[in-house]
Amino acid sequence: MANKIRFAKARELDFYSTLNKRVDQYFITNKISKNANWVMVIKTLFYLGIFTAAYLLLILNDNSISVQFALWIIIGFFTAFIGLNISHDAIHGSLSRHKGVNKILSYTFNIIGANAYLWGIMHNIVHHTYTNIEGHDEDIESVPLLRLSPHQKLMKVHRYQYLYAFLFYGFGSLLWVFIKDYVKFFKKNIGNYENKKHPRIEYFNLFFFKALYYTLFLIIPMIVIKALWWQILLGFFALHFCEGITMAVIFMLAHVVEETDFPLPNEKGNINNSWAVHQLYTTADFGRENNILNFLCGGLNFQIEHHLYPRICHVHYKPLSAIVKKTAEEFNLRYNANPSFAGAIRSHIRVLKKLGKGELVALAV
Repeated sequence: MANKIRFAKARELDFYSTLNKRVDQYFITNKISKNANWVMVIKTLFYLGIFTAAYLLLILNDNSISVQFALWIIIGFFTAFIGLNISHDAIHGSLSRHKGVNKILSYTFNIIGANAYLWGIMHNIVHHTYTNIEGHDEDIESVPLLRLSPHQKLMKVHRYQYLYAFLFYGFGSLLWVFIKDYVKFFKKNIGNYENKKHPRIEYFNLFFFKALYYTLFLIIPMIVIKALWWQILLGFFALHFCEGITMAVIFMLAHVVEETDFPLPNEKGNINNSWAVHQLYTTADFGRENNILNFLCGGLNFQIEHHLYPRICHVHYKPLSAIVKKTAEEFNLRYNANPSFAGAIRSHIRVLKKLGKGELVALAV
């Protein structure tokens, strides 16, 4: 198991305590809840509605092959949008103040092929605590042919990773649905988390919902859609490629860009920064003023705000970002933000190039 990580203790009047007071005051002054509002209700109905309609059109209509393929692609993108906008907030417990509502909506993650319980461990506990720390944050763990941290082994093929990385990202959700969840569920440790015992119901949920997903998106299409088997498999692959590249790119633009750090603890397992400052330095916002991006990304283009306040619904992140940025500047702390989506993409590609050549070096902090 990886060594225990300890963050520096926050000072009495530090950045995070000041920020917490200002964020709380924002909600008090405006008399609004930290959970979902009418915008979030509309988003939830919109994403679930389009997803369901596209699926029903795919399996119930006598469509041409080209229309079938278009519907597979639509389902793929809206699978990602459901995961980013609905499932993600529900698993964090930020959609509603009622645990039951969050629990019910978290099952949308299972229905789209993943596992909500396991994601709660890998993402909520491990990633949100040990962000960008090699050997602890499994979201940047070494994968074949990709080097996503300066502390991972450098291979000759990595020199070209900026050319093929996005192709690999497209395979992410396919591997997730068929391999990753099973491997992680039965793995002894996930980063620093001892993954030994699971509630019995979660064994049932893992296999039941996987079987349900395979039935809905492979078996039923094979039976009812008028197309050759390989055309259906090609459509299923297109679904996952669109889903995978959407989710992976949003994550990469928030954590693997020029502005973000990849710290290592010292020999005693200590990180010099407090947890909150660590979140500031290992995450980045992008396209904060792009309303379309804000609607699609589930608030994950406000990654700094999300990491500092994962229990606040993402529809509130835009106004909170001004408070976070102002407070960070007052404490002379770096606030990482790319103004546009395109600029963040370019930054990510430059990082992939530097990582591929061994030029990007991060020291323990």
